[in-house]
Amino acid sequence: MARAIAWSPEALEDLELIAEFIERDSAFYARAVVTKLIDATRALGDFPEIGRVVPELGLPSIRERFVYSYRLIYRIEAERILVLGVIHGRRLLENTERFPQ
Repeated sequence: MARAIAWSPEALEDLELIAEFIERDSAFYARAVVTKLIDATRALGDFPEIGRVVPELGLPSIRERFVYSYRLIYRIEAERILVLGVIHGRRLLENTERFPQ
């Protein structure tokens, strides 16, 4: 059975900030990027290990998928997949407290 997908408040805020940033140039592309990020989570319920282990953390339960130039970071839990954050692909995780084990 597929796990449920949940978004942390921080991940939702990341999504909102990304949309606002892109929307400065194009409302169309802002919607397209956000839609693609949300769509990327749909397969995670059935295939949680589809993403790679986050290199900075090295924990099998915390993984990431790349969507355009963004890192969609999530944690595999027993009953659900929790999206922890969405950050630009060029950024390293500086604050690992935001991504608890």
